Amino acid sequence: MERLLTQLTKIHQIGEKASNDLRACIKQTILPKNEMLITEGRVCRHLYFMEAGSLRGFYYQDGKEITHWFGFENDFVTSFYSFITGQPSVENIQLMDGAILWAISKESLTEMMDKHHELERLVRLAYERYYIRLEERYVNAHFKTAAERYEQLVEHAPHIIERVPLGYIASYLGVSQETLSRVRSRF
Repeated sequence: MERLLTQLTKIHQIGEKASNDLRACIKQTILPKNEMLITEGRVCRHLYFMEAGSLRGFYYQDGKEITHWFGFENDFVTSFYSFITGQPSVENIQLMDGAILWAISKESLTEMMDKHHELERLVRLAYERYYIRLEERYVNAHFKTAAERYEQLVEHAPHIIERVPLGYIASYLGVSQETLSRVRSRF
C-alpha cells in the first residue's frame, strides 16, 4: 500500500485525510501467472495499481491474439473504456507473471474524488499520462516502420525487451516473429 501512495504523490500531492480514506477502500489482490485480470465481454469495475508483476492487454482479431500494451510495476492498469463507460470490455488483460495488485472500484474512486478534490486532480493527471501513451502508440503504429518501432522500444522501454516473450513483442509491434528476428539482427 505504501508503494501505491508513494507513486500517487509523484503524480500529485495528496493530504493525510485522502491517504487514510484511500487505505480504507483499496484492496490487495494477488494473482498467479497467466490469470486473466479482465476478459472481453465483461464490465471492468476496478482500477488497479500493479505493485509487482507484469501483464499484457490484447484483443482477438480473426482468431489471433493482438497484444497492444504491457503493464509493469508502478503502472495503473484497467480496461479504461469499460471502466469509464460501464460497457463490456473489448480487450483482455492477462498476467505474464504472478502479480500483486491494489484495486479500487469505480464507485469508491468516484466517491473519493467527490470527497477529496486533490484525488480528482490526481486521477485527471493519471488519465492525461495514459492518453499521451495511447497517442504515442497510435503514431508509432501508423507512421513508423517496424525497425523504427523496435528501435524506439529498445531506447524507451528496454525492460519490455528483457521481460516479455518475443511473440508478444512481435504482436505489439505489429509484425511477424520472422520480421522481428530480421529487425533484431540489424541491432
